[in-house]
Amino acid sequence: MRKMRLHSKNIFLIIVLPFMLFSCASRKKIVYLQDIESAQSYQSPTTYEPTLQPDDLLSIIISAENPEVTVPFNLPQIQGNYEINNNQNGIKTYLIDSEGVIEFPVLGKIKLGGLTRSEANKKLTMLVSEYVKNPGINLRILNYKISVLGEVSKPGSYTIPSERITVLEALGLAGDLSVYGKRNNILVIHEEDGKRTFNRIDITNAAFLNSPSYYLSQNDIVVVEPNKTKINASVIGPNTSVILTGLTVLITLLIFFK
Repeated sequence: MRKMRLHSKNIFLIIVLPFMLFSCASRKKIVYLQDIESAQSYQSPTTYEPTLQPDDLLSIIISAENPEVTVPFNLPQIQGNYEINNNQNGIKTYLIDSEGVIEFPVLGKIKLGGLTRSEANKKLTMLVSEYVKNPGINLRILNYKISVLGEVSKPGSYTIPSERITVLEALGLAGDLSVYGKRNNILVIHEEDGKRTFNRIDITNAAFLNSPSYYLSQNDIVVVEPNKTKINASVIGPNTSVILTGLTVLITLLIFFK
């Protein structure tokens, strides 16, 4: 009888212990924006706007009270149309070259690289005003995109029509982090003027809302690295849980029929 109780205790430990080992998780490693209630208020930088960079593809449309005077500035696309969100635009587009310059009708070469969109609008307005009275400038970045890689549900590149996106929104587009994603050491790769910068952010800490990487720039890359659980599991193999279950059943049967 005593031997039977001992067998029962062994069986219980064999079955329960693996689940206890794999089910332990820390709230500090999982929950986003912890202690946000007790933190200082966070002000959204409403003036945030992207800075134009080389390889940005621009749509620039000039408007005026008399549309006829804007025709020389609004040339049609000669060879094909640039497609965005399944819509085709018949207006000519402008690619910023490696020196930050575009070739614009009538005005010639204009350096827009390094300017914010509002600064570029002001510059174009000043230049076009020499030919058109009270011109309106509609400038958009057509290939504004970000990439999210690593431990997320849907890694990939995403086009952002609004030209403004936060890290949290980018992670949302990618289906959020998997349970194996490391939340306190997310890497943001940014390139500007030919230089790459790297910034690590911790989205479990509410102070991240004031991080310079809270808003992403065009072509930024967000990389979510795996946590220790995923790394350890990759050493053993993806079927670790199946193997453990099989071993548990086998050991249980050996003890029971011993």
